[in-house]
Parts: sequence; structure tokens; C-alpha cells
Amino acid sequence: MNIRSIALILFSSLISSPFLLAQDKSDSRYTIGERTRDGIGKYYLGREIAQVMGHQGISWLERDTREAEEAPSKAIELLELKPDTIIADIGAGSGFYSFRLAKLLPQGKVIAVDIQQEMLDFLAKRAKETNTANVQPHMGSIESIQLPENSIDATLFVDAYHEFSHPFEMMTSILKALRPGGIVYLLEYRAEDQNVPIKPLHKMSQTQARKEMALVGFEWVGTKNELPWQHLMIFKKPE
Repeated sequence: MNIRSIALILFSSLISSPFLLAQDKSDSRYTIGERTRDGIGKYYLGREIAQVMGHQGISWLERDTREAEEAPSKAIELLELKPDTIIADIGAGSGFYSFRLAKLLPQGKVIAVDIQQEMLDFLAKRAKETNTANVQPHMGSIESIQLPENSIDATLFVDAYHEFSHPFEMMTSILKALRPGGIVYLLEYRAEDQNVPIKPLHKMSQTQARKEMALVGFEWVGTKNELPWQHLMIFKKPE
């Protein structure tokens, strides 16, 4: 066996070693550990970050059963948005929520943020087909929503935050982009409820969410539990 083969074996052993607590070089808040089936092996405040749903999942986002399963119309009602609200839909995907929100914001707009060009192309095509002028597709990055400071009133995350590879950096960029008193609506599948038929890494508990938001500087406002599978956790930027 040559030196190169031995090196490859040693490297493979290292990256597969359970709970390898090497620091992520990008930030000491993260650790690298065991990669589970639905995760990426990167941990933030004890939570393994989940794999991202790609643009291939558009059909699932647009499924006919979604209203019966998740009651998105009720979720939107719970947001209690004003007609002139400027809201960023983070991880907008197919725009399932973006276009429904836009109808309630005649003087406002929805900035539909995603990092996948395929999703943004889908959003742009849909906006044109439906003649929706107040949905603005916008390219973000894995670390930032790429919006100016104090430019938006609110942000909405629908089952997306738990997939962010750099949650601290992303939320820091959102803190800057929000106006004072601006709102973060975090809609996630309830980790506290074992009856919610979603993979564990794609759920989030209120305790974990509050811990992560507090680290960035957001204040918890409250949590609404009226939805079948999800809880709507509300945070705000200090005045």
C-alpha cells in the first residue's frame, strides 16, 4: 500500500468519525460533527443543520394537499400585515407564499429571496404570467439577503431557516436590513410534536429558535400555535 492510499484512508476515517468537534473555520459558533441522513454534519448551538431542498422540490411545494395539511391561508392571516408592508420572503422557493402575500399588499411588496437561480427564474415567469407587479425576485447568498440597511418591515421564513448553512450570518444581515421594530416571522414544523409527519431535522423547537434568535439580538414577541403542523414564532428587531 503506497503513501497516497494510506493518506486517503486516514482522511476518510477523520471525516466519518462520529461527533468530530473540529471548528468550522468560518466561525467558531459552528462545529463539525456526525453527519446524519438528512443533515450536513455542521452544528449550530447544538442543532444539526438540515440539507437544502433544491428546485427539484417545486412540485412538493405546490402540492394540492398543502392547504389541508398546513393551512397556509390561516398562517398568512396570522401575520396581520398592513397593506403597505414591505416583506422579504426568505427562501421563497416557488413563491407559494409570496404570491398569496402580494394580494394583501396593494401599497407594499414582497421581496422573494432565494439563492437558486432556477427558483428565481420560476418566480419571474410566474409574476409575468399572473401580472403580479409587487413580487420582486431577489438573489441572496448563503450568508446574506443582500438588501440595504433599514429597507424592509418584516421577513418571513416558511420551513426554510433550519436549512441555512450560515444562520448566524444570515440573521445578522436580516437584523441590519429590518427597520427598527421590524418583525421576523419564523414558521417551522413543531419539533415538540411527534405526530407532525416531517423528518426531525426539518422541524424546530421554540426553545431552539429563541436561543438562536437571541444570539443575534432579536427579541421574542410570541408564538402562535393555531396551525396543524407548524408554529409561527415571532421576533422583532429592537426599537
